[in-house]
Amino acid sequence: MRIGTFVLAAQFPGQGPGEALHRAVRSAEAAEESGLDSVWLAEHHFVPYGVCPSATTLAALLLGRTRRIRVGTAVSVLPNHHPVALGEQAALLHLTSGGRFSLGVGRGGPWVDLEVFGGGLDAYENGFPEALELLLDWLREPRVAGRGERFGFREVAVVPRADELLDGAAEAAGTSGPEVIVACTSPKSVRLAAGRALPMLLGMHCGDEEKAEMVALWRTAAREAGHPPEAVEGAAHVSAGVAQIADGPGDATETLVKTMPGWLRQGLDAHVTVDARHRVMRDPVAYTELLCALHPVGPPKLAADRLAATAERTGITRFALLVEGSGDLAATEENVRRLGADVLPLLT
Repeated sequence: MRIGTFVLAAQFPGQGPGEALHRAVRSAEAAEESGLDSVWLAEHHFVPYGVCPSATTLAALLLGRTRRIRVGTAVSVLPNHHPVALGEQAALLHLTSGGRFSLGVGRGGPWVDLEVFGGGLDAYENGFPEALELLLDWLREPRVAGRGERFGFREVAVVPRADELLDGAAEAAGTSGPEVIVACTSPKSVRLAAGRALPMLLGMHCGDEEKAEMVALWRTAAREAGHPPEAVEGAAHVSAGVAQIADGPGDATETLVKTMPGWLRQGLDAHVTVDARHRVMRDPVAYTELLCALHPVGPPKLAADRLAATAERTGITRFALLVEGSGDLAATEENVRRLGADVLPLLT
């Protein structure tokens, strides 16, 4: 079981972005100190839901401040980036960290980001497969040319090569290039990831049954694409969730129901669509209660049991858990500490 934290740098009501980012950095440092496996960083633009606009930049900072823990993006929004630029950043972080960087990518949403960064709605609706293919080529090939509808350029050398880790570091990392993970929210994205044998990141709004169905679809599609059994069965998918540890049966839920709805209401309501399409915001209280019911929220034994149950039902043994739901720095650090000290030992 590999337990990591999911860091949004959430800006709660009454807080500034600096406070949110400081808490994000400290929670990541605490994750390493507590023996957790990984830290996953989210990218958001123009909303207080998360005030980290560049997950790769924050990853670089955290890789420099840590020595053991894996740092990944969950996710870098591919329609907002040129795949070559993102590939260069991933290669740089992979090489300079000794293979501790994971690149998670996703399609994002139909937000105003697409207008600001110039990708446009077509990049969101149709361009993800081409962008992903170009990104993978950049991470795997010595020379790359852009031959797609959106990205066209002459062949150029890939510098630095992502697969040129020093021999000892490559062996320790278990890979010659950075791990690439795809956020999947639909059968179409599941099949896209499976066709390339890329592991999935599954969202925290999904229950075990839905995640199990997506894993089963991924395995079927991966086999149909001709990938060998070891690649199909050994895919290291990641399940996103929420974790809040407390001694009393209802204390953790009470904490999150008091704090998270205000953040969700403020953060989700700030999203603006690029094309004025109608959208319905989740009820913040009901959504918080759903997350508390799905994920490791409660005493250590309950939290461990829920993680073990998810692993058994879905086959997923890697977790990215949101730990900043209290909105408070000291409480977040204590939450991370308890994940390592009180929950991890129950899973080994």
